[in-house]
Amino acid sequence: MFGKNLKTLVISALAGLALAGCQGQNAGTSGASTSGQSTSDEYRIAMVTDGNGIDDRSFNQSAWEGMEKWAKDHGFSENARSFYQSHSEADFIPNLSTATADNYNIVFGIGSFMVEPIQKIAENNPDQHYGLVDGQVDLPNVVSLSFKDNESAYLAGVAAAKSTKKDKVGFIGGMKIPGIERFEAGFKQGVKDTKPEVEVDVQYADSFGDAARGQQISSSMYQNGIDIIFTAAGQTGNGAFTETRNRLENGEKGLWIIGCDRDQSSEGEWSQGNFTLASTLKLIGTTIAKVTDQSMSGDFPGGQSQYNGVKEGAVDLVDTNLDDDAKAAVNEAREGIKNDKITVPEKLADLK
Repeated sequence: MFGKNLKTLVISALAGLALAGCQGQNAGTSGASTSGQSTSDEYRIAMVTDGNGIDDRSFNQSAWEGMEKWAKDHGFSENARSFYQSHSEADFIPNLSTATADNYNIVFGIGSFMVEPIQKIAENNPDQHYGLVDGQVDLPNVVSLSFKDNESAYLAGVAAAKSTKKDKVGFIGGMKIPGIERFEAGFKQGVKDTKPEVEVDVQYADSFGDAARGQQISSSMYQNGIDIIFTAAGQTGNGAFTETRNRLENGEKGLWIIGCDRDQSSEGEWSQGNFTLASTLKLIGTTIAKVTDQSMSGDFPGGQSQYNGVKEGAVDLVDTNLDDDAKAAVNEAREGIKNDKITVPEKLADLK
């Protein structure tokens, strides 16, 4: 993910759209399949990634897997779904414009840094349907999809507090932006409500794509006695998995990772077991599929800003390696959120 100041970028990119259309390839990398032709009766869906790819083991991958499942469930060819890989913020506008020109019925921008690009492209293409994940654009041809990540992070905090043996846990954030601070706030509140004496060490990597930095931070945390780390850092978080695996393979014991945005159980495999304690879920793919079905049926929720959490089944926690006591605590917290008995803060200033 990248910085927010896109005004100069937007102006220059819009001016160069005609040139981009002559290149024969969008500014990023197209993920459109070439194995077969899309039939005329197929509904076609595309996504534009942020700086991380569809194999980031997190946010973008969850979206892409949902799109693949959607196409398969409808019996559509591989050409019915595609992705456009952004390598930098300079790719956002060209990729969105190319996806639009390629006649996809609905185009999704993934990530909060897509707000201004989606705004500009959607204004210039009022008949095209767009979806924005983790941001808000108030236009009749855009549906804005946001998630109560603070609620799934709260469940992660409960799990960490019930599972730590050292009463010290860590949180690694990608960049200090509102969307990630939402994770931090929920996690801290979950820990505090469950076991107030547990310390939470918070460190930000200032990047969503620096696995080496994630490994460095997690190494420091483990050296300081932390035994459970929750990452909300995209590909940066992959470094925490690497560091944990290396330490366990070298004889250390009792180290755990809580994954983010999708079930990261497979990333926790090592020679003697699995160190993924749990994973927060952001069901981006399911939400994208629902909106696409609405678009396809003529009931596109354009102009809406949807904000869904545990109650709506949009976020949750996978309890991969939790013991029975921790599972029970997580289940109780989940029901508390659903029944409005637990209100999870979104901002650090609102921590109780």
